Amino acid sequence: VQLQASGGGLVQTGGSLGLSCVNTGTIARINRMGWYRQTPGKERELVARINSDGSTNYADFVKGRFTISRDRAKTMVYLQMNNLRPEDTARYYCKFSMRESDYWGQGTEVTVSS
Repeated sequence: VQLQASGGGLVQTGGSLGLSCVNTGTIARINRMGWYRQTPGKERELVARINSDGSTNYADFVKGRFTISRDRAKTMVYLQMNNLRPEDTARYYCKFSMRESDYWGQGTEVTVSS
């Protein structure tokens, strides 16, 4: 499993961005796919995840603004981010979880200007 994230950038408050993460490596039995974010000096935190059965979980601070989705083959995961706020500024990481292993992408920067 090798993950490549893309889609970050600079956007104004209230704007939108869409992040993508693709598995360019071996196709594996993926159970869960998610997005996390991290800012300097803080721990990485969960933003959203989509489970094997298609159910989703969101952090309270993104509910109603962000939407996670994936393709049927579980090779790509997306994060549509709307109504972005300056506090959403962070490096966003995708994670694919298998039964006994987790794989992380390299991250993509999101900057929201006020």
